[in-house]
Amino acid sequence: DLVASLRPKPAKPLVRFEGLPGEFSQHDFGEVDVQFVNGTQQRIHFFASRLKYSRWVRVSLVQDEKVETLVRTLAEHLASWGGRPLLCVFDRPKTIALKWRKNGEVTEWNPVFAYATLEMGVGVELCWPYQARQKGSVENLVGFVKSSFFKVRRFFDVEDLEQQRRDWEQEVNEERPCRATGIIPAVRLAEEALRLRPLKVQPDELALRIPVYVGPTGTVMHDGHAYSMPPEAISMPATLYLYAQRVRIMAGRYEAEHPRKFAAQESSWLAAHRAAMISAVSGKRGKRYLKRQQLLELGEPALLYLTEIVHRRPREWFTDVDRLHQLLQSHGPEVLRRAVEEGLKQQIYGAFFIERALQAELSFSQVVQ
Repeated sequence: DLVASLRPKPAKPLVRFEGLPGEFSQHDFGEVDVQFVNGTQQRIHFFASRLKYSRWVRVSLVQDEKVETLVRTLAEHLASWGGRPLLCVFDRPKTIALKWRKNGEVTEWNPVFAYATLEMGVGVELCWPYQARQKGSVENLVGFVKSSFFKVRRFFDVEDLEQQRRDWEQEVNEERPCRATGIIPAVRLAEEALRLRPLKVQPDELALRIPVYVGPTGTVMHDGHAYSMPPEAISMPATLYLYAQRVRIMAGRYEAEHPRKFAAQESSWLAAHRAAMISAVSGKRGKRYLKRQQLLELGEPALLYLTEIVHRRPREWFTDVDRLHQLLQSHGPEVLRRAVEEGLKQQIYGAFFIERALQAELSFSQVVQ
C-alpha cells in the first residue's frame, strides 16, 4: 500500500479546444445579487454570449431563464455579430435538453428550443458538467462577466447598471486587449465576421412553435391568455406560432393572427370570431349570455358595469347587452373599455351613456384632425 501510494497517479492529457474563426460561440445564463448605492438589493439575471475566436462578448439583462428568453436573446446576439458560427455551445442544458444518457448524449431536446434553432439555422453543442479536461471548450463565461463587470462596479439603479453595461461592452470589445489572446476583440472580429453565416430568420420574425388545442369556447390558451379562433375549429389540435409581439395560430385550414397579450388574464378576440360564435349558438337566451360573456372579456371594468346594469334592470339588461355588444364589434375592445371606465367614474349605467360617450370621443378626434 505504501509503495502504491507513492506511485504517480496517471493523469489524462489536457485537451485545448481553441476556436477557429467563425467556428464556436459560447452562451450561458447567469445571475448575481446586486446591492445598489442606496442600499437596496436586487437579483439580476443576464444572458451572456461570446465568440470563441475573437472573444467579442455580448451581455443582456433578462427577466428570467426560460426557453423563450434564451432563443430570443440568442437571436439578438447573433444578429448583432452579423451572423452565426458553425456551433453555439451551451454550458448548462436546463432549458435545452429534456432527456440524456449518462455519457451526455441528448435523447430528447426541448421541442421549442429545437424548432427555433432549426429555424435560425443554428448548430448546437452542449458542454456537460465534470468534463474539466476539455479546457477551453467553454470557458467560464458567467464567471468572467461577474468578475470583470458586476464585482468591480457600483450602480445607482438598474438604469445606471444598463448604461455601465454598454460602456463595459465597448471597453472589453473595442479598447482593451483580451487576456487570452493579447489582441483587442474588435481586431479579431473583423477577421471572424467573414466566416459568420447569415441567420435564416431575423430576431423580429423568429416564431416559437407551440402545440395547442382549440377549446370549447373557441379559444386557444397560452401563458394565461385566450386567443380566439373560428367556431369551426373547436376541438381541433393546433399550432401556435409565438412571435415577440404577435401570435399566429394554425388549426387545419383555419388560421388567425392576434396581437400578443402580456397583461395578466388579458385576451384577444377578433370581431369576426365573436360574430361567428354568436351565430353558432342557438336560441336568444344562449346568444345573449354569450354576448355578455364576450363583454366580460374586457376585464374588471366590464364586470362592475354589467353587474350594476343587471341589478338595476334585471328584466331589461339584455337590451343594454345587445347594444354594448354592437359597440364592441364596431369600436373594438380598447375604445369600449375606456368608455365603460368613464361610465363607472360618473356612475351612469347603460348602453345609452356608452354610445353617447363614444360619439363624443369620435367628434373630438375629428375636430383635432
